[in-house]
Amino acid sequence: MSQAQLMDGTGLAGRIVEETAKRAAGLTERMGAAPCLATVLVGEDPASVTYVRMKQNRSRKAGIESRHVALPAGIPTAELVGTLTALSADPTVHGILLQHPMGHHIDERAAFEAIAPEKDVDGVTLASFSAMSFGLPGFASCTPGGIMRLLDEYDVDPAGKRAVVVGRSAILGKPVGMLLLGRDATVTYCHSRTADLSAVVREADIVVAAVGRPRLIRGEDIKPGAVVVDAGYNPGNVGDVDFDSARERASLITPVPGGVGPMTIATLLAQTVEAATRQTGA
Repeated sequence: MSQAQLMDGTGLAGRIVEETAKRAAGLTERMGAAPCLATVLVGEDPASVTYVRMKQNRSRKAGIESRHVALPAGIPTAELVGTLTALSADPTVHGILLQHPMGHHIDERAAFEAIAPEKDVDGVTLASFSAMSFGLPGFASCTPGGIMRLLDEYDVDPAGKRAVVVGRSAILGKPVGMLLLGRDATVTYCHSRTADLSAVVREADIVVAAVGRPRLIRGEDIKPGAVVVDAGYNPGNVGDVDFDSARERASLITPVPGGVGPMTIATLLAQTVEAATRQTGA
């Protein structure tokens, strides 16, 4: 069998951002102000600082105003909730991104729920998860939304296929499984307590690896011809899939980096412009 075709997230994301920038420019002209994304960062975790700065830079390039709110690491939950509630009520802010993790003392769910659903462009609230699960209007979690767009780009129709999601996080594993289910895939969730993970993965037509363990999924675990989406990112630019061996068996595979990562940010920007459009009616 020949090597799997690479699913180019960088190229697709570039086209989405270009389209988003055109939409943002038109919206800015109609409403007299640019769409605005507020980024909220608790503490100074180096990785989080880098991610937020990158998202701010990408926002500006797409014609989206970036408003950054930096908060001290020791901020109590109630104060963080107050900040997010105020941003939700601010008509000049159209989308809110709360960078996580936030520290063990913070009640993350309470913080996320302080974000108004119409401004939840990162898809982290219970309202957004419900919308994803029931196929209702709302905003998808950005990485799962990006994954679905990538599958569409490569004409992968989940209907009737067996999809295995390795990972069950609230913003990646769980929502991507619900989006796949909504597209008529038969979905199996795997996690740290799954018995004989390799045997389950071998049955998959579509594998989404989202567990944060380097090279957990090996080539021998991949069903010949399967589509492999690696949403993991570990130190050293290593994903959750052993790329070289998996590429020998898959039909399509995402590289790390350059696969899912760029799609996450592109989805965030597109959803911010969509949020501004809905809120302003412009």
